[in-house]
Amino acid sequence: MAAARRRLRTGTPVWLDGAPPQPQRYARLSGTRRTRIAIVGGGITGALTAHAFAAAGVPVVLLEAARVAQGSTAASSALLLKEPDHELTRLAQRYGHRRASRIWRISHESVDGLIALLQRLSVRCDLHLRDTVHFATDAEAADRLRREWALRRRAGFDAEWIDRAALHRLTGVSAAGGIRTSGSARFDPYRACLGILGAAERAGAQIFERSRVTRITPQADGVRLHTDHGVVDADRVIIATGYATRQFRPLIGRFRMYHTYVIGTAPLRASERRPLGMADLLLWSTGQPYHYARFTGDHRLLLGGADVPVRPRQRPAALLATARRELRDYFEPQFPALADIATPIAWQGLFAMTPDSLPYIGPHRRYPRHWFALGYGGNGMTFAFLAARLLLERWQGTGSADHALFEFGRVRRR
Repeated sequence: MAAARRRLRTGTPVWLDGAPPQPQRYARLSGTRRTRIAIVGGGITGALTAHAFAAAGVPVVLLEAARVAQGSTAASSALLLKEPDHELTRLAQRYGHRRASRIWRISHESVDGLIALLQRLSVRCDLHLRDTVHFATDAEAADRLRREWALRRRAGFDAEWIDRAALHRLTGVSAAGGIRTSGSARFDPYRACLGILGAAERAGAQIFERSRVTRITPQADGVRLHTDHGVVDADRVIIATGYATRQFRPLIGRFRMYHTYVIGTAPLRASERRPLGMADLLLWSTGQPYHYARFTGDHRLLLGGADVPVRPRQRPAALLATARRELRDYFEPQFPALADIATPIAWQGLFAMTPDSLPYIGPHRRYPRHWFALGYGGNGMTFAFLAARLLLERWQGTGSADHALFEFGRVRRR
């Protein structure tokens, strides 16, 4: 597994900007440990899964190769959206209306569940509920989006159509129309992950940093995870690394890797925010690649998107410089006042996308006693919570039809 590690981010996310270097929070694994569940990956998925199992009384050991919460989780812009990456219309074309609606309902429930968990654990992570506006820039896209809105309404999802004038009043954007929904949220993903890990540890989970898993070997009654300084014997291992590493080469073809980008302002005064015309909400476009904007709790404006596929021999610094220009070129016509506002913060993240934008959660026939939670697309926080729920259900033997929607073997069924 060591040779497979990709650079999960470039640049300094706003969540880490200006913060003093954090001491190592957890020890390096040494010696031999015995547990029921081993988790590989110390980002938000690993944290939520460790907490779910530990809170249920299941012994857990979590191993992070570098520093917890500082990989793809820290690179997230943390729009906790109820809507999956693919619109309801597109999923219905692939899987039929009933299954597509259930996938959307699960996504909504997962956002509600994560918000409730963060509130119940009293995690201080700048969590605030915010409306979402999904907008279309031209008439053709608006017609398609309006049909999407009608389908959502028929399926029982709360959504409001807003026309060009209402969209401009709410967001400052001059576009053809959009869908407004409620119940999404924004938060600080780094602090959220640390808070959940802390709760997992208090519930009994053992957490280790700088403990890269170099190989996993089968045992008569489980698996053995090897690191440079220790081993973990477990009944089962959960791979929560976000994408399939080279140790799982047969799975790599199921994913396409993307770079995503975010630029950000310094904290803006009210007099600077007002000319932008954008309310404190989560704004994203229908275009491909899509673009999005949102404020942080300290009134920084984050502008993101411009996703590009990962290709060999790419230079991260050059890609980041290009993306900074592209993001400004896209948003300055939308927010003319942005021309006078600097965006000194910029970073690049890495994520994996599956063909249907949905994650793979559960077992794979090639890997006995392994469970996977991979391929979240742009909805990492939402699907991380879902993965924790489904994997614990699987362990407890209380699975439902929901599991089949996210397994490796899902097929087109109507």
